[in-house]
Amino acid sequence: MRRLTLASLTVLASAGVLASCATTGMPTPRSPQAQAELSRWLTGRVAGRAQSCLPTYRSQDMVVIDENTILFRDGGNRVWRTDLRGSCNGLGRPGTALLTKQYGGTGLCSGEIAQVVDTSQGFTVGTCALGDFVPYTGPGVRR
Repeated sequence: MRRLTLASLTVLASAGVLASCATTGMPTPRSPQAQAELSRWLTGRVAGRAQSCLPTYRSQDMVVIDENTILFRDGGNRVWRTDLRGSCNGLGRPGTALLTKQYGGTGLCSGEIAQVVDTSQGFTVGTCALGDFVPYTGPGVRR
């Protein structure tokens, strides 16, 4: 009887962990401020074909829209957009940084796990997976 109870508890605990990782499929509503910032960057630009990897980027060229969307500036007239798979809690808050690991110099790729790290304490406050990278091209540099 004791074995059965421990096995049942293990199964229930595992189910609880898996359920906590599941998403509802409903996107988190974007705040009016985040929507305005996204529009400011993308209005007048044309979306291209999604790519699975962003070959190179510089961290200072990253623009956090909100916990769900990041843009990467690429020269004067292109911006790459990635919508994260799952909200990256804490992203964009003061005192946090996005930590990614690159393997083999391939750049950032869809499906890779990113961590939001509290820079003063050094601990992870959120994680998410990167989505596909969509290039938006159009007129001039936006700041």
